[in-house]
Amino acid sequence: MREFIVEADGGSRGNPGPAGYGSVVIDAATGETLVERAEYIGVATNNVAEYRGLVAGLRAARELDPSATVRVRMDSKLVVEQMSGRWKIKHPDMKPLAAEAARILPPEQVTYEWMPRERNKHADRLANEAMDAGKRGEQWDAGASRAELDARGPATPAAPEPSGPPGDATAGAAKAREALARSRPAADPTADAVQEKPMTTTDADLRAARTVATPAPAPAPAPASAPAASPASAQASASPVDSAPATPAVAPSVGWGAAPDLGAPATFVLLRHGETPLTPQKRFSGSGGTDPSLSDVGREQAERVAATLARRGTVQHILASPLARTRETAAAVAARLGLEVTVEDGLIETDFGAWEGLTFGEVRERHPEDLNAWLADPEAEPTGGGESFAATATRIAATRDRLVEEYAGRTVLLVTHVTPIKTFVRLALGAPSESLFRMELSAASLSAVAYYADGNASVRLFNDTSHLRS
Repeated sequence: MREFIVEADGGSRGNPGPAGYGSVVIDAATGETLVERAEYIGVATNNVAEYRGLVAGLRAARELDPSATVRVRMDSKLVVEQMSGRWKIKHPDMKPLAAEAARILPPEQVTYEWMPRERNKHADRLANEAMDAGKRGEQWDAGASRAELDARGPATPAAPEPSGPPGDATAGAAKAREALARSRPAADPTADAVQEKPMTTTDADLRAARTVATPAPAPAPAPASAPAASPASAQASASPVDSAPATPAVAPSVGWGAAPDLGAPATFVLLRHGETPLTPQKRFSGSGGTDPSLSDVGREQAERVAATLARRGTVQHILASPLARTRETAAAVAARLGLEVTVEDGLIETDFGAWEGLTFGEVRERHPEDLNAWLADPEAEPTGGGESFAATATRIAATRDRLVEEYAGRTVLLVTHVTPIKTFVRLALGAPSESLFRMELSAASLSAVAYYADGNASVRLFNDTSHLRS
């Protein structure tokens, strides 16, 4: 039986914006490219374009041999997890595409696996050729394509991959220690002691700190947050890594001077949306409810945080959850900064099922057993089949990995919700899931995490509300 590899990708310049996809069918035995497909599809989101690429690749494989087994490889964690049946498909534009992809070949003939974006160059270049053609008012021309040649061009040395995903504190620290151990003189009798000292601050550290840190008085009581979330880790369990405040660069201790320059990090400035009418009442308000807009207080909060971010002047891109309250908050900031807002589905709040719109006390009265299970087990779903916090954490980790790669070295404002922000912070710290109960996150607050090329992460700011008191 023949075996094919289908590599597919899609892109959107604006998300939603002008979009295209690319697909490649490869002979698994020889590595030979058998078919290339690409198309400009008009205005669509990244995810829709990725699904269109998957459909085109599977159709091409079926045309070659309908009895062949197919290994689909994509850099879209969302598509891979949804087509593998591990994530639910909720977006109305993606449901029919996923169903179409599932019908092309018998499910037992197709497997899905994620791969890093740098290994998906061929399909990525096809997608970009298609978008370039669409910009010229044309369709993609297979005869003029250079995608395969470009993908096989001279490779640039890649940074060593960490043993854990970006933001995994244990994996990143282990990678740093390994690099330092290699650079340390073998005869140095103080090396072991030096290894456990805090690393001196690099220029990249200072740049990341300046991105969001400004002196502020101690926080005053903040607006009430939504009910505390308790997401489970999307990674294998990892112990938190001891840390200490960084100090200005001085003459390095033995062993630390040779640490590699990791460059500027990807810095995520995490902004929780402003208040809605449900926020002061502490009602569950996730992605499965009424999708409330900002209240008058929330709009004022959005304007204040926008003014603060405009004064700092460091945000280069703005991404927002698709819910109304986050898009409204992001729009206020974008108007001040002169930037566009990209909607990012991965930043959406947890779906709280039948608990949407209820207070914690009301849920306790109506669904006591479900609530107790949910509090004790991050795999448990809210009543009515909402999203478990384990699933939320897996989704946030996948979104983080993709955005860290896409926005390496840049500062990005992510306008999102309580659960996603707490999860970003918890994963960066390598903290256990119960740490979520010990975090207070106010409406319109700012937090920040910097992600480095070695896989390490640094929490730079948490629940800053100083701008709401100015």
